[in-house]
Amino acid sequence: MKLHELKPNKGATHKKKIVGRGIGSGHGKTSTRGHKGQKSRSGDSKLPARFEGGQTPFIMRIPKRGFKNPTKLEYEIVNLKDLDKKFNENEEVNPQTLKEKGLVKEGECVKILGDGQLTKKLVVKAHAFSSSAEEKILAAGGQVEKISK
Repeated sequence: MKLHELKPNKGATHKKKIVGRGIGSGHGKTSTRGHKGQKSRSGDSKLPARFEGGQTPFIMRIPKRGFKNPTKLEYEIVNLKDLDKKFNENEEVNPQTLKEKGLVKEGECVKILGDGQLTKKLVVKAHAFSSSAEEKILAAGGQVEKISK
């Protein structure tokens, strides 16, 4: 077999539709667009994909449930075991230093949870603490300071 003998499988290709080349081509006059209507005219079919032709849109037809609280606070969670790994003795832990160490995203509220043990004395500043985390930090000789949201 040679390269020039290769051809696609039967039915895999079809002839390109040539439109607007006269009535004899089979695709003349309206160029397969049909008569009248929005999509038959040039420049008029610029509607968004979600448009349903004047019918009540899908998003308005489906039932809506629940409530989305716009003022809900979402906390970035950091465990004590992560603080123990990433920080040295007597270091200050705050949202900025946590961001630098890759533990939280910027601009988020931080909550410290008590998973793991803390063996170092740290000054921890965060928006919220679990009671177990607060106890463990103080037991290790560190300080706990709550930051306003």
